[in-house]
Amino acid sequence: MDQDKRRQRELKREIKQAGNRKRRRALSRDLQVNPDEAAHAEFDYGRDSSEPLNGADRDTTRRPTGEEE
Repeated sequence: MDQDKRRQRELKREIKQAGNRKRRRALSRDLQVNPDEAAHAEFDYGRDSSEPLNGADRDTTRRPTGEEE
């Protein structure tokens, strides 16, 4: 496997784990501070969002047959 692709996948995995830890801590804190509204709280991942990395590895090995850009 291409080393750049491998590194990019590892980076995305690390970002997702950091965001999930941050979200769990925030939810736990919300439950302690305001348990009635904790279920309706919105969460912003900030810099721990992996959304910009989505679809970044769309090379010829990942495209279904017949699809072209």
